[in-house]
Amino acid sequence: MKISTKGRYALRLLADLAANSSDKPVSIKDISTRQHISDKYLEQIISLLNNAGLVRSVRGPQGGYLLRKKANEITVGMVLRVTEGTMSPVSCVEPDAPPCEHMDQCPTIYLWKKLDKAICDVIDNITIEDLVNERPNAGDEYFI
Repeated sequence: MKISTKGRYALRLLADLAANSSDKPVSIKDISTRQHISDKYLEQIISLLNNAGLVRSVRGPQGGYLLRKKANEITVGMVLRVTEGTMSPVSCVEPDAPPCEHMDQCPTIYLWKKLDKAICDVIDNITIEDLVNERPNAGDEYFI
């Protein structure tokens, strides 16, 4: 499994919002400057996050974006599933996968189920707030 730039940047974008909003909307331009990510790319990502109900937009001269939920209520898993789709290592262990006809004899299913559980245990138990609080140089300019 490899997380694309879309998934990585979405996490950085949300962590930036959490660290810098203090109830005031944050502009894509400001996030782009701090995170060194193209504002055009961030606009594509923020659209996905908005449609998923993770952020909301505020219009006007002082507009921008805010988290729709508290940072401690948004998990890494939520974000990665919006940007990447399933996080399962193989299709047979995906949540809505049709039953595999080889499951009973498969010598590797144990591995795939265990790996899937490990991935979910990590990404579903780390929040945006955790990313903000655990970042290196937490007192410095915000950059993950």
